[in-house]
Amino acid sequence: MDPRTKLLFVDDDLLLLQGLETHFRRLGYAPYAVSTGSEGLRQMYAVQPDLVALDLMMPQLDGWETCRRIREMSTVPIVILSGRDHEVDRVAGLKLGADDYLCKPFSLKELDARIEAILRRRRQWGQSHWPGASYVTDDLLIDPQHWEVRRNGERVALTATELRLLLHLAENAGRVLSHQQLLERTWGTRDPDAEEHIKPYIWRLRQKLEADPSHPTHLLTERGFGYRLAAPGGA
Repeated sequence: MDPRTKLLFVDDDLLLLQGLETHFRRLGYAPYAVSTGSEGLRQMYAVQPDLVALDLMMPQLDGWETCRRIREMSTVPIVILSGRDHEVDRVAGLKLGADDYLCKPFSLKELDARIEAILRRRRQWGQSHWPGASYVTDDLLIDPQHWEVRRNGERVALTATELRLLLHLAENAGRVLSHQQLLERTWGTRDPDAEEHIKPYIWRLRQKLEADPSHPTHLLTERGFGYRLAAPGGA
């Protein structure tokens, strides 16, 4: 592991923080551990980590608000670590911009595997060549060559996962991609619940790209199958 790979852990469980810091330092990462959301935001500026692992239930500035503020300024991957294992919490975390959600208690090996997978996908995404010309409509531009999305001329802030998902759809504009295809191409995995996994990301993309997210004209649903990005110049 490149020792320059920086991980930021934000959790008010000091014993857990100590264990995380020790474990990931042994693996060759450069871990940073803080116990409050406010300190986590300060470290975001100071350290510029490659990934953030964030607890939800913290006093004062909780993990929900910390995640939201991180997303306002960065596309850094975020893994939520939480004792809340209800589906509504997992969906809410993904809608806020998290890239993964891991319920406590968890094994360090599982967390390590998830972090490694996220960072690997990010490296592959950064090195990959996205074929095809820019996707352009009256109000939307998706430029795969420069990893840039603009709506009405304004640059749209997307997370790394959102952008990978959108680029796959743009690469196949006008074609329907199944939930499983999108999961495999974006996350590199299969899941019988692929539809539920992808839904929060589609919801967030619509909030950012559509004039009326409740009546989308770009990112369209093919019920029971998947999604498609409307071909430029037609549905």
